[in-house]
Amino acid sequence: MKLTVITLGVAALLAGAATTAAAAGPDPVHGKTVYARCVACHDLNTGATRLGPSLKGIMGRKSGAVAGFAYSPAMKAKGLTWNAQTLDAYLTAPTKYVPGTRMPFAGLPDAKDRADLIAYLAQAAR
Repeated sequence: MKLTVITLGVAALLAGAATTAAAAGPDPVHGKTVYARCVACHDLNTGATRLGPSLKGIMGRKSGAVAGFAYSPAMKAKGLTWNAQTLDAYLTAPTKYVPGTRMPFAGLPDAKDRADLIAYLAQAAR
């Protein structure tokens, strides 16, 4: 019986710590670490096109709008305005959110990673 009480107490402490971390909000510092998965294909600050379009100024930009980048017809037709909600949905599973996209990325299944990445992009990609 004592072991059960101790186990429940530890579980409650861990749940409280997880709730406190989640309540703290997105962490752009960790988001920069997550961005390391994107940097090979996406420029962040210069506006240069790489394998993917530049992410400079992404917040508030229409999808398929970077001049000089050959977007898929699906991305051009999607008509998104990039913001925290649309980026979150897209980054969860790009090929499901925009069927026909050319982005060969499986997505970020972890909601915290997505939130942190989006917070980083909001600060760093102006």
